[in-house]
Amino acid sequence: TKWLVRNVQIAFPFGFWLAGVVIDVVLGREMQHRTHRAQQLNGIIASLGPAIIKAGQALASRPDLLPSEYLEELQKLQDNVPTFSNEIAFKIVEEELDQKFEEVFELVEPEPVAAASIGQVYKGRLLKTGQTIALKIQRPNTEEIVALDLYVLRWWGGVYNEIFRLLGRDINLQGVMDDFGNLLYAEIDYVAEAANARRFSELYAKDVAIADVFVPKVYSELTTRKVLTMEWVDGFRLTDSESLEANNLDRKKLVDTLVQCSLRQIMENGFFHADPHAGNLLATPDGRLCYLDFGMMSYAAAAQRNGFLLAVVHIVNRDWGELVRVYQKLGFIPDGTDVKPIEDALEDALPDVLNTDISELNFKNVVGKLGDIMYTYPFSLPPFYISIIRCLGVLEGLAIQVDPKARIISEAYPYVANRVLTDDSQEELREALRRLIFTTDGHIRWSRLESLLDEAKESSGFDVVMAVDKLVDYVISSEGEELLNDIADQLVIEADSLGHDSLIYLSKVAGALAIRDERTAAKALRSLVEVLQGSGVQSEGEGAGGDETQSRATRGIAKVINSVTETLPEPTSAMQRTMKLGLLLGSRGASSLTAATNNNNAAVDTVNTISKFVPLVRKLSQEPRVTNKANEVVARLSERIVSRSLRKVFGLPPPVFGTGTNE
Repeated sequence: TKWLVRNVQIAFPFGFWLAGVVIDVVLGREMQHRTHRAQQLNGIIASLGPAIIKAGQALASRPDLLPSEYLEELQKLQDNVPTFSNEIAFKIVEEELDQKFEEVFELVEPEPVAAASIGQVYKGRLLKTGQTIALKIQRPNTEEIVALDLYVLRWWGGVYNEIFRLLGRDINLQGVMDDFGNLLYAEIDYVAEAANARRFSELYAKDVAIADVFVPKVYSELTTRKVLTMEWVDGFRLTDSESLEANNLDRKKLVDTLVQCSLRQIMENGFFHADPHAGNLLATPDGRLCYLDFGMMSYAAAAQRNGFLLAVVHIVNRDWGELVRVYQKLGFIPDGTDVKPIEDALEDALPDVLNTDISELNFKNVVGKLGDIMYTYPFSLPPFYISIIRCLGVLEGLAIQVDPKARIISEAYPYVANRVLTDDSQEELREALRRLIFTTDGHIRWSRLESLLDEAKESSGFDVVMAVDKLVDYVISSEGEELLNDIADQLVIEADSLGHDSLIYLSKVAGALAIRDERTAAKALRSLVEVLQGSGVQSEGEGAGGDETQSRATRGIAKVINSVTETLPEPTSAMQRTMKLGLLLGSRGASSLTAATNNNNAAVDTVNTISKFVPLVRKLSQEPRVTNKANEVVARLSERIVSRSLRKVFGLPPPVFGTGTNE
């Protein structure tokens, strides 16, 4: 009887909606009415209870099943449910814990502080210890309601599979319901949520790279499948700008912590929080980021997350054929599918959004374009990919609310660059690096490599020595012949340009600083007098008077330095490139650099960084091909120096050199 009643409750509204869609398709007006039908579907789902609402929220992350108009509407679904009585809630606690409620807990707030489709939360205190806790209690009969709704939805999924097949769409709705059912059953099991919280804390909250992440303690002895007891955390929502400002909390730092932590969850360990919306995150008064609600977690295996990273690389390279092959390998596209139309669709759709500067590139726009293609062609997205898309989409939406300038792709790119440059543990990442910085014929993309190093140094934990070590390994491998030739050519060109430009620059500096007239002499003399006056030390040079004298001396020296700097000519392009290379090779990652500055150990760190390159130089020097090429570089540079010198002596125009070994 329950099954029949629930069938009628679900089938009739969905049936009327589907009939409208079919009529629109037959009359050729489906596109015009799509937004209206999406709004109708949203209203139907919102009226059918928590399990159906959860299903609708899950569908909002399925661009392979629904067009963008439906996805946008379903993302508006909220758990607008009333609370249930304290009497019922406390009875559930007593049945689960086999103890009287008032013997264990004392309420701090008399009513629930939050309510959702699965349960509601009370703020209380443990009588035994006085610890303030959050007590989460599941709604009565939740498991029975979920089981019945899933059974009905799965049955109707089979019916709708056939209807969609008649409309030209091959969709396995029963498979979708199975994936959704697994997630939902995990969410209504509070023992599983407690285990998720503990594991999340072990993986991320105590990691030095993301030390500002906090996870509340779980009280396992007071947790069952229907009752969850956790430490209470005072804090502010990330969207509460007034409270954040009043407590001097850095919104940009919080967003950066959130993004970096999420990327490490998805790309390093694969165990990630799949629902990082504003209600599941708090900024604590001491500036830490606190995660809440670990019911919706997901996992991506190493091959899956590396495939995702490789897909990002192919999108950056605009290599649509390889992108489609990655999708096939990940199981997104069925075997035997004609992929040429998909490649053409990607070529047509994505370049427009990718032409935007990386700092303005919007994740929603990129996913929207991809989603349109996935809906049009026979894609079938696995649960891990849907969870990643949902996580990153929610993440960017929240980040923009906190910091309007935030862009998840821009924030993520330094991390992606760091992983590609330094992680040599898996073939997919080696492949990603090869495709990013090498052309198809083995030549290096110098501008791309420079860009990657530039971005990677902004990621915490970046080690430039590891990146160079990967490049050295490739150079001395059997595949590195073209790269070795490229490096030799580039060394000759840059060293020759640097030497030539440096001589010209030094002559210009001498000319700029030379005293040729009375005005220049007076200016130099005045600067010298200011320095001497500022450094006159009084007998009681200690204390405030001494500080003022030292300050005057510092200002005088600074003025002289500024004056000299204004006089000096602009460094040449070769000199600027060399200085930038030095900065990049000295990079140690954002957090490392901060630590070095704070500890006044910059010089020591520089020496340590240089010493780390010594084994790499030794490795190169032991390779015969490298030493032969180094001798060739010296010979070519010597030829250039002799040629320049002779032409200069005889008053001839500067020589023009080729770019290869036969110059």
